[in-house]
Amino acid sequence: MGKILVIGSAVADVIIRLEDHLPVKGEDVHVLSQEMRLGGCALNVYDMIRHFGEEAVPFLPIGSGPYADFVAKSFQERGIVSAVPRPKEANGCCYCFIEADGERTFIVYHGAEYRFRKEWFDGLDTSDIDMCYICGLEIEETTGPVIVDFLEHNPHIRVFFAPGPRILKIDRDLMRRIFALHPILHLNQEETRSCALLLTGQQTEASSDPAPDLTTCASLAASIYHITKQTVITTLGKKGCMYCTHGDNPASPIWDYVPGCPARQVDANGAGDAHAGAVIALLHAGTPLPEALEKANRAGAMVVASAGTLLSDKQFEQLTASYG
Repeated sequence: MGKILVIGSAVADVIIRLEDHLPVKGEDVHVLSQEMRLGGCALNVYDMIRHFGEEAVPFLPIGSGPYADFVAKSFQERGIVSAVPRPKEANGCCYCFIEADGERTFIVYHGAEYRFRKEWFDGLDTSDIDMCYICGLEIEETTGPVIVDFLEHNPHIRVFFAPGPRILKIDRDLMRRIFALHPILHLNQEETRSCALLLTGQQTEASSDPAPDLTTCASLAASIYHITKQTVITTLGKKGCMYCTHGDNPASPIWDYVPGCPARQVDANGAGDAHAGAVIALLHAGTPLPEALEKANRAGAMVVASAGTLLSDKQFEQLTASYG
């Protein structure tokens, strides 16, 4: 079995916990605490893949400056060695505002950690890589075409794509090139609607509702599947997730729902990444999709119920024990 290439960012997350809620314009609010933690979508995905025991290659740039130094030190402590040479440009950071109910809002300053160079990929041995994770945040950058070029030149690599909330900000032609690679798509409800709109022009009647119902999600996912010809996964928060994939007849996709796991929401930051990382690892290991999604739901719930985006080894042991 080959390796999983994880392309994306490792970020210094500045976690700001608020006493109550995000301020409206002109309002003052109190901060309960502030700290810096290691995060970033790709890093979160990589760490979950590691927990599940699949071999992954972290393709995560670290630049210069104080935020980069924090990431580099955290990598050293965790034994992570990125396959990317360190560029001279400065890293940015992500300001993560956590409200009293655990919901999170990001304000992101992108730096070297989001921008990729062709020569980095030229030096990568792809002979033993058979699966790859990419995120929309890096594709949105001006260097996003470098990542897509690499994937197009390596058609043997199965692509797992999590476009993220800024899906409609990504260049349309670039998105069409990615969809032509037949990626497994990992979306939330709002992103599923946006993706269907992008690919087919299909809109739901309640277009102002960011969370379409299950039947509507299934219809939207099916419309996406007919173009990508590959599995579409839609996360539903605490309700779990649903999927649309090929059945006995590839022209007629099937869909199903996988219930969520109860969890007290402490911090929603990183839950989607944990879910994606678990799905990638389990599918790579040959686990059937419904079982992979059930276990991914548990992983996402455990991240929601804990502070920060990464599970400790002990927490993951508790998670696997819960599988029964």
